[in-house]
Amino acid sequence: MSQQTARRGGAVWALVITSVAGFMAALDNLVVTTALPSIREDLGGALDDLEWTVSAYTLTFAVLLMTGAALGDRFGRRRLFLAGLTVFTGASAAAAMAPGIGSLIAARAVQGVGAAVLMPLTLTLLTAAVPAARRGMAYGIWGAVNGLAVASGPLIGGSLTEHISWHWIFWLNVPLGLVLLPLARLRLAESHGAGARLDLPGTVLASGGLFGIVYGLVRGPADGWTDTTVLTALFAGSALLVGFVLYSTRATAPMLPMRLFRSRAFAGINAASLLMFVGMFGSIFLLSQYMQGVLGYSPTEAGLRMLPWTGMPMLVAPVAGILSDRVGGRPVVATGLFLQAAGLGYMAYVVSADVSYAAQLPGLVISGIGMALYFAPAANLVMSSVRPREQGIASGANNALREVGGALGIAIMSSIFSAQGGYASAQNFVDGLRPALVTGSAVVALAGLAALLVPGRRRTPGTEEAAGRPGRASSAPAAEALSA
Repeated sequence: MSQQTARRGGAVWALVITSVAGFMAALDNLVVTTALPSIREDLGGALDDLEWTVSAYTLTFAVLLMTGAALGDRFGRRRLFLAGLTVFTGASAAAAMAPGIGSLIAARAVQGVGAAVLMPLTLTLLTAAVPAARRGMAYGIWGAVNGLAVASGPLIGGSLTEHISWHWIFWLNVPLGLVLLPLARLRLAESHGAGARLDLPGTVLASGGLFGIVYGLVRGPADGWTDTTVLTALFAGSALLVGFVLYSTRATAPMLPMRLFRSRAFAGINAASLLMFVGMFGSIFLLSQYMQGVLGYSPTEAGLRMLPWTGMPMLVAPVAGILSDRVGGRPVVATGLFLQAAGLGYMAYVVSADVSYAAQLPGLVISGIGMALYFAPAANLVMSSVRPREQGIASGANNALREVGGALGIAIMSSIFSAQGGYASAQNFVDGLRPALVTGSAVVALAGLAALLVPGRRRTPGTEEAAGRPGRASSAPAAEALSA
């Protein structure tokens, strides 16, 4: 529960401020993808450098997501929201002015820190400002704006890159941040969480472990898998993650309680989410470069051609919600993941140095429908897999695992791409892309199998409550829990 200590503005202001801030953070997940060829041409750098321009953001975002929420609960949500927004805006300007690929990667990492602080606080601040009777509509608008950011990321990135320069994918955040900062200071109410605790040892172990593994996967193709630095990073990262699991089983207030994974439902949907993002992010990272570097599309044309995939959730998600209400979330999520896997498999089959867009379109549409069927029911499956008081932790963990999956997916699939192909020629790129897409398809298919581990919806009224779990999570609690 949150305790509101001041009220300086109405629900409309809170909705506008938190939605725009969420849009900025969500946009930066994919906005860079269509700008990668231009960044590579301008700043230089190898494939592993391009990987880090995306992974540096997603990785810091992922490992600090739950810590950002806890900091806001303890020190004031509006105060930490302003701090996160300031860091994000400043890092965006630094990325826009980066003189080299190394400084760009560093700025992207700092961007991720700012996003990890501000993003989980957008919904808690919105909840504090909006009356309970109107929260459903407010959450729906907030979710639609964030969905629009994901869908339009490749298109916005491509358009700015082509018509102005790639620097403007980062400059775009600066005026928005400068407008939001005084508005948030004047119009948002301060609130705190009860009993908020920080898990600094858990954060250090998790972030260090994930960084080591991703670093090893990124450097492996360039330095060799037997290189001392690569092996050290992989082994040290694995050891730190094992340490994180052992620590979390014994800590009194861990960032991620391991006991939650004793639930087949919680373990199944989180495994599905992690694997889905491994396959999806890795594929988008490579396909956006394929469309420009091999097929010759401009950045804007590439972004438009990705819309049947990235934009499909905006159209199909309402249908997915209706289906999940009627038949349960498990079959809808599993069907979506298998469709996503089929779409990637189809793309692997048709890619060539001169394939037409008409031949690619079925794979993009199938993947987009699959993604849409996954997103809406997955949130309810996460919420219904734990007790109501644990929904905040569960949602934060699921969001963090998805971001980690994105970083791992880019690293793993780029490693496969580098082992089989490269940038030397169009055919060389296709030679690397095809096995990477096959791997992405297989990983997402595994995600579908993991989703089938989730128990089916119980039919007897009251059994879920008796077991300490809600039978169905409504959209409002699910959305509210996303803030933790």
